[in-house]
Amino acid sequence: MADETKKLRVTQIASGCGRKPGQQATLIGLGLNKLRRTRELTDTPSVRGMLRKVAHLVKVESL
Repeated sequence: MADETKKLRVTQIASGCGRKPGQQATLIGLGLNKLRRTRELTDTPSVRGMLRKVAHLVKVESL
């Protein structure tokens, strides 16, 4: 198995409008800026930290 990196499927479930600027920027950094948009991201400590910051706005699934 050459590719053993873990992936996370992240879906935006709430709007970033009216949120603190740091939370809006974090959503954009994750590649999310519209409702129900989904991205598959590599499970790294930096991505985990970003997800923790906007945990109330996203749904995370492990792949």
